[in-house]
Amino acid sequence: MPIFLKILLLNVCLLTSFLAIAENYVITSEKQLVTVVNAAQPGDRVTVKKGYYRVNLTITEPIYLECDQGVILDGQHQGDTVRVQSANVSIEGCRIVNWGDNLTKMNAGVFIEKQAENVRIENNIFKGDTFGIWVDSAKSVKIYHNTIEGNLSVRSQDRGNGIHLFAVTDADVAFNEVFHTRDGIYIDTSNVNTLRNNHLHHLRYGIHYMYSYSNTLKENYTHHTRTGYALMQSKYLTVVGNRSEYDQNYGILMNYITYSTLHANTIRHVKQGLNPTGGALISGAEGKAMFSYNSLFNDIVGNEFSDSDIGIHLTAGSEDNKIYRNAFVHNTKQVKYVSNTKQDWSFEGEGNYWSDYLGWDMNDDGKGDVFYEPNDGIDKLLWKYPIAKLLMNSPAIEMLRWIQRQFPVFRSPGVRDSFPLMVPPEQKVQS
Repeated sequence: MPIFLKILLLNVCLLTSFLAIAENYVITSEKQLVTVVNAAQPGDRVTVKKGYYRVNLTITEPIYLECDQGVILDGQHQGDTVRVQSANVSIEGCRIVNWGDNLTKMNAGVFIEKQAENVRIENNIFKGDTFGIWVDSAKSVKIYHNTIEGNLSVRSQDRGNGIHLFAVTDADVAFNEVFHTRDGIYIDTSNVNTLRNNHLHHLRYGIHYMYSYSNTLKENYTHHTRTGYALMQSKYLTVVGNRSEYDQNYGILMNYITYSTLHANTIRHVKQGLNPTGGALISGAEGKAMFSYNSLFNDIVGNEFSDSDIGIHLTAGSEDNKIYRNAFVHNTKQVKYVSNTKQDWSFEGEGNYWSDYLGWDMNDDGKGDVFYEPNDGIDKLLWKYPIAKLLMNSPAIEMLRWIQRQFPVFRSPGVRDSFPLMVPPEQKVQS
């Protein structure tokens, strides 16, 4: 017999064998569920019927676990409710609750181990004290349409994250809602992943990046968090079409971010956070639509920063960025920039839109005929010495401002837009 026929016959036999052992199980009791999952073979389909199941499951084979409406998998406040140790597992339609509360042991509603590639977690509801879904170095995980709720009776710092990705690659996390956990989605030391269309609210950070490269963050929505998007110590991020509304302190926080693109994001109504102990507002904690700390060589293009305490605050060497075609609209202060380095926020003859720009456009080319400078030396003096605000409307301060206008040599280096736009640019999210 020719060798190719032998190989074909062998493959047919293997496929026939696989199909022969794959089973469809219908589960109606806790004991049956544990027994079937422990004895499962590759390709088995396990359908759990409506009921309350106190279980801690470990899945060691590629199976499909689906729950009918009304199924609750209760982890009995210990360990993980479901632990996945096999590739090609699917978990769908389950309500998963009451896993353990040990952050050190990384207790989770679903814990996915390193070898468990191509796992799919879809249309589940989670509620517990610590991590909703923990992915530990696994590849190509898909997490879709889940709802994850934390426990408000636990201090924020003692809760886990809704979705925690550690050292993962090629993950796709989309259309999930996360609230009342610590961070909505935390992604650490993970490259080439996509987070898209997630709804994240009432959290510390909506999305939190650490030490991660070449990731895409697209069309997510955060609100009522302490920071919408915390991007830290990462490179080559593509951050497009995201929204932040009514977040406290920061809409987008960039800390040591380089070679990244932030495009067509909308950040609105970021206000100063309240002191958790009561009383006055937190000193120095103005709501910043964007805050950039030591972040260089980024493209910040086509975004809207509006109705916030500060439109954008740059510090600690946040220079050599391309910042143009953005709209700064009705912020109490459009820009806060403390440095002795000049920055021109325009590129190839195109700047940004500023709602408080008082210039004119005589040649009707859509660009102001005089440059825009959001800050002057007096602003910097007040930032450096806040007590000087007592002199804000004094003759001395007015005299200093007049001197700066009349004698540019005394003008402090800072941000200038040489080609301010007369109307806000159209926002388009590139596919």
